[in-house]
Amino acid sequence: MTITVGVSIAIPEPYGEDLRDKRRSFGDEMADRIPSHITLAPPLEVDDDGIASLAEDLRELTEVFSSFRVSLLGTGTFRPISPVVFVAVSEGIAQIETLAEGVRKAIGAPDPEFPFHPHVTIAHNVPDEALDAALNDLIDFRCSFEVDAIHLYVDDPEQGWLPTSTFPLG
Repeated sequence: MTITVGVSIAIPEPYGEDLRDKRRSFGDEMADRIPSHITLAPPLEVDDDGIASLAEDLRELTEVFSSFRVSLLGTGTFRPISPVVFVAVSEGIAQIETLAEGVRKAIGAPDPEFPFHPHVTIAHNVPDEALDAALNDLIDFRCSFEVDAIHLYVDDPEQGWLPTSTFPLG
């Protein structure tokens, strides 16, 4: 049997829930299924029995990374390519890019179709008016936090994306 997994940096509380609340307010149906995060590897299908190996690969990878600071500041959009509005990463970009590249190699994920752009999605596949509202509503959003771990998520058909393992950096 296969399951769908993803690897991300979790947005800590209270920021994570604040951003999910905003995502709900813009009418994004995925708000309750997807925790606020910065994606390191896109969803990937893996065999049930391959999870332990994947986890070990992530554990080995994270041992060589040190914790780092991330700041989120303002908003951006991928329109017209994709109907997405996001909170932008303004500090920690290089560390996230390096970590994401390592994660993709460690778990055998394909290279991204588009250039990797670390961000936190706050509105996706909603009407243009809602995308505009998201872009304007969070333009002054800002927060900073220390990234000291990454997380393996499993997509549960009923509950959404659930964190299943944490891998400390360093």
